[in-house]
Amino acid sequence: MDDATTSNDIRLREGSSIAQRLVVAGSAAAVALCFTPGLFTHDVVEVIVSVVALLAGAAFVCAVMLAPAVVWIITPDEILIGRQRPFGKLQTRVVAKDEITALRVPGSKTAKARFQLAFTLASGERLTSPPLSDITHVHDTVTRIAAQFDVPDVEAPVNPLDASNPEMRLGDPVEPFSQRDIRIAALIAVALSAAPYAFRLWRGLPPQWIDYMLLPLGVIAAFGIYRFANRAAGAFWIIREGDIRVERLWGNGQPRTDHIEGREVKAIAVERRGRSEDEHCIVTIRLQSGRRFRSPRIGSRNEARAVGVEIVRRLGIGAEACQI
Repeated sequence: MDDATTSNDIRLREGSSIAQRLVVAGSAAAVALCFTPGLFTHDVVEVIVSVVALLAGAAFVCAVMLAPAVVWIITPDEILIGRQRPFGKLQTRVVAKDEITALRVPGSKTAKARFQLAFTLASGERLTSPPLSDITHVHDTVTRIAAQFDVPDVEAPVNPLDASNPEMRLGDPVEPFSQRDIRIAALIAVALSAAPYAFRLWRGLPPQWIDYMLLPLGVIAAFGIYRFANRAAGAFWIIREGDIRVERLWGNGQPRTDHIEGREVKAIAVERRGRSEDEHCIVTIRLQSGRRFRSPRIGSRNEARAVGVEIVRRLGIGAEACQI
């Protein structure tokens, strides 16, 4: 359940589904079981490493499976909080409007556009909600909640992705790496590739075929770093009414700017670029020409979908191209 609603209620949710938990827990358990053979050796170090790995894997599986799912339903008169652990009973709590004395909207330390509602009750207790999934309407949501609960002096958060901004900004302005840092990284790549060869010579041993193969690979890696390091700086999107300005860098560090207009878009979709749909989703735009633009990382699938919907609105993209 999200903060997009079909009535006057605002719904917030935090926590993965049972299926997602099973996938993550199963992967962690499989990795931990790879260390099982070490338990049957006579090497004390291997036994210790195996025991530590198995215990760490078991602790991680327990943490994933036992983490509660939390749902908040914010109505004009109260907040209904539901908390449930897998295979456990649903625990509910009702916070009446009269109990709320203050509201803050702290940002996340790890994500620039992730916000939560922090309520202070008359008893002094503080309650923090799950993240707001519609990150393009944080200002309107906070203003609405503050008004319906009669909470004064609520400071609106700075949100680079809010739809009330003339320009929505995704990512950070790109800057080229210094030539000194690039040269150091290239030299490290060469040194690492030559280290096995030099070590065998130092020990008076004949180099093996893999030592010879690493030498040209190190040179190729150094050339790649020197030539393409600046492309790893990513992209900076400025989303305006009618177009998107995409700022990137060429390999030599020179700025590169592209503009995307609605008539050029063939399809727009939300994709996962990482291990988790809760943290690593982006918006992908495919043009009629075949070119593809991938946005900087946004966050969860719901957050990326909210940004995608606002992009569709600002560019005037037709429903046939929208895959969000």
